[in-house]
Amino acid sequence: MERKNNSLIVQGSILALAGILTKIIGFIYRIPMANMLGEQGNGIYSVAFGIYNVALTLSSYSLPMAVSKLMSSRLAEKQYKNSSLLIKRAFLFALIAGLCSFSVLFFASDWLEALYSRTGLAYPLKVLAPTTFIVALLGVFRGYFQGHSNMLPTALSQILEQIVNAIVSIVATYLFMKSFAESPDVSAIGASGATMGTLAGAFGALVMMSLFFVTQLGRIRQSVNENGCAVESKRKTYADIITTMLPIILSQTIYQIGFTVDDLIFGNVMALKGVDDVAVSSMQGVFNTQYTQLVNLPVAISTALAASTLPSIVNLFVQGKHQEKNEKTSTVIKLTMAIAIPSAVGLAVLARPIITILFPNLVTWRETAIMLLQYGSSACVFYSLSTITTSVLQGNDRMKIPVLNSLISFIIHVIIIYPLLKFTDLSIYALLIGDITFPLTISIFNLIALKKKAGFSAKAIHTFLLPLFASLIMGIVAWGANGLSLYFGANSIIALGVSLVLAVAVYGALVLLLQVFTDEELPELPMGTKILKVSKKIRRYK
Repeated sequence: MERKNNSLIVQGSILALAGILTKIIGFIYRIPMANMLGEQGNGIYSVAFGIYNVALTLSSYSLPMAVSKLMSSRLAEKQYKNSSLLIKRAFLFALIAGLCSFSVLFFASDWLEALYSRTGLAYPLKVLAPTTFIVALLGVFRGYFQGHSNMLPTALSQILEQIVNAIVSIVATYLFMKSFAESPDVSAIGASGATMGTLAGAFGALVMMSLFFVTQLGRIRQSVNENGCAVESKRKTYADIITTMLPIILSQTIYQIGFTVDDLIFGNVMALKGVDDVAVSSMQGVFNTQYTQLVNLPVAISTALAASTLPSIVNLFVQGKHQEKNEKTSTVIKLTMAIAIPSAVGLAVLARPIITILFPNLVTWRETAIMLLQYGSSACVFYSLSTITTSVLQGNDRMKIPVLNSLISFIIHVIIIYPLLKFTDLSIYALLIGDITFPLTISIFNLIALKKKAGFSAKAIHTFLLPLFASLIMGIVAWGANGLSLYFGANSIIALGVSLVLAVAVYGALVLLLQVFTDEELPELPMGTKILKVSKKIRRYK
C-alpha cells in the first residue's frame, strides 16, 4: 500500500510540475503577443477564447478525467477486454462531441459576434473551431495513459503543446499584424493569428500522443481477444462516460460561463450606454490580458503544487483514514495560501513596475491596468482557495457540492455586476468587483461544506493570518527596495528584480520563523526535506 501511495504522489507530481511549466510558458509568450496585438486586439482575442473555453468544457474538457477514471476502475477489476472497448467507444464519443463543438463555433461565429457586440470576433472563432475537435481526440489519449497511472505522456504532450502554441502564436500574430496593417479589421485578424498557436499546439500534442498510443496497440489487441469478463454493452459504456463527465462539466462550465458572461454583459451594456466599440474592446483587453494573466499565474502555480498531494487525499479517503486525510487537507490548503497570499501582496505593491515593464507598448490604458492589479490582486487568493477546496471536496467523493456552490456563487455574481454596470459609472471596475466576490463566495461555501461533510476545519491562524502577516512585511520590503533602487539610479528592470529577490527571501524566512508549517508537514511539501533542514538552521540562530 505504501508503494502505491508513493506511486500516486510521484505521478501526481509529474503532472503538477508539467502544469506549472506550461502555465509559465503560457504567461511568458502572452507578453510579446499582447504587446503586438494592442488593447483592442487583446479584447477580441480574450472574448473569443472565453467562448472557446465554454465550448471545450461542454464537449471534451472532462474527457481525460472521465476516461482515466473508467479505465482505472476496469483495470482494477481485471476487465481488460472492457477497458479496450472503452477506448474505442470513447474515441467515437469524442469524434461526435468534437464535430458538434466545431460546427457550433464555426457556423455560428457571425451570430456570436453580433451577440457579444464585438466587431471582428468571428475571425478568431473560426480558427479556434477545429481546435475543439482535436482536443476531444487528445483527451481520450490522455485519459488512456492516466488510467494506467502513467502521467508522463500527458505531461510531455502538454509541454510540447504549449511550446508549439507559444512559437506559432507569436510568429502568426506578428505576420498577420504586419501583413494587414492597413486593414480596418487588423486587430481582429491579428487575434485570429494569435489563436492559430492554440490550434497548432493541440495538433502537435495529438501527433505525440498518437505515437505513444501506437506502442500500446499490441496490448490492446491482446486485451480484446481475452474472454475473462462479460462484454459491456455500448449503452452502458456511453452512459458511464456521460455520467462521469457530467459533474465535472457542470462544475467547470459555471466557472467558464462566468468569464464569458462578464464579456457578454459588459459589451452589451457599454454599447447601450453609447461607449465606443474600440474603447469597450480595449477595456476588455486590459482586464482579460494585463490584469487576468498576472492574477492567474500564482493561481496556477499554487494549485498545481497542491494538486501533487491530492492523490494521497483520495487514497486516505478510500481507506477510511479520516483524521490523516484532514491533516493532509490542512497541509494542501495551507500550501496554497502560502503561495497565493504573498503573490497578491506582491502584485499590489509592485503593480506599476510590473505593468510598465511587461507591457511597454500598451500605454493608452496603462493607469487602468495598474489600478485593476492594485485593487484586484486579492482575487488570486480566492481563486486559489476555491479551486483547491473544490478539488478536495471531489476527493472526498462530494461531487455535487462544488457544482451547487459554484452555481449559487455565479447567480450572486451576476446580481452584483449587472446593476453596477447598468446604474453606475464603475465600468470595467464593476467586473473587478465581480471577479473578487465570485471566487470568495465559492471559497466560503466550500469551506462550510468541508466542515459539515468531511469534518475538516481550517486552522485560521496558520493557514491565513500568519502568511498574511509575513506577506505584509514582505510587501513593505519590496515596495521600499523598489523605491530605493530607483532613487539610487537603477533602471526599472533592475529595481524590480532586486525587489522580487528581497521579497522572496524575507517571506521565506518569515514563514519558517513563524512556523507556518510544522516539522511534520514540511516533508509532505515539494522539496520539503530540504526546506526542513533550512528551517531548523534558521531557528537555531533565531
